[in-house]
Amino acid sequence: MERARIAVIGLGTVAQNIHLPILTKLPDAEIVAVCDLNVANAQFVAQKYNIPRYYKDYEELLEVEEDVIGIDICAPTNLHREISIAALEAKKHILVEKPLARDKKEARDIAAASKKHGRKAMVGMNNRFRPDSMILKSFIENGELGKIYYAKAGWLKKFSVNNPWFMRKHQSGGGVVLDLGIVMFDLAFWMMGYPEVKEVSASTFAHKTKEVEDSSVIYMRMKNGSTLTVEASWSFEADEDFFYCNCFGTEGSGSLNPFQIFKLMHGNLVNVAPASHETPQSLFRKSYENELKHWIGSLRGLHPFVCTADEAVHRMRVVDAIYKSAKTGASQGL
Repeated sequence: MERARIAVIGLGTVAQNIHLPILTKLPDAEIVAVCDLNVANAQFVAQKYNIPRYYKDYEELLEVEEDVIGIDICAPTNLHREISIAALEAKKHILVEKPLARDKKEARDIAAASKKHGRKAMVGMNNRFRPDSMILKSFIENGELGKIYYAKAGWLKKFSVNNPWFMRKHQSGGGVVLDLGIVMFDLAFWMMGYPEVKEVSASTFAHKTKEVEDSSVIYMRMKNGSTLTVEASWSFEADEDFFYCNCFGTEGSGSLNPFQIFKLMHGNLVNVAPASHETPQSLFRKSYENELKHWIGSLRGLHPFVCTADEAVHRMRVVDAIYKSAKTGASQGL
């Protein structure tokens, strides 16, 4: 089977530090073009990775590169809608770095274009592809922990200005909720088996930012009675960055960082998690490696793709409710 011919649009931090180093090493993928508004940056990246062609204009890339089947979109969030729809209209499958869009309407437009043109739209939710995440999910799916009635997840990072556009609302759509909060919500929601959200209550804070929030605390009630809490921050004063996802069931519980799976066995609680010596750095790297391998495999028709645009529309619907709750001080029903 031929290698999947792909192009990368948007050559910022996530593209250069993660996507390109991984994609260029995948034997089943071939990057034939890159594109960035900074044409000097595009030329530099193309030369560095021996990529045949580079562009400043994504529309020109889509017109010229007829044999490209997949577009990896790593541009700022405010460009996701226009690039995604143009790529789908050009009959290309897409992978879009999270979040899919700045709001629910933009996400719906992308999902509708995917259906209209019969092309796959995948959203980069790499934490689902962490090895420990996949093991815990398999235990939950197999009923080993009973019914999951409560989950809590969070990602607390030190403040950074590596990507200043994150702090500009017209580009990002929002602050830490759309950067880290949506990632943890997606991970925990996936672990819980996608229960229907009944109500959302949220508080946001802006201690070190002006246009967007830098901290958030979110509480969700589900229609099946389960609950989920999510916290995310760029500005919590803590010793180190911290990432966690804990799931509690009627017959056991599981957690990521540290990776543990406790199950009731003969009246005793036993840690049944496979031994793991992975560092947080290696788990982070493998999550992207597994995600990009999955995307390339789906482009080659080897398996269905996951993290769909329709799922992202649902997440953005919840995000809209989060922001409304934070603004009004009242819970929001869905």
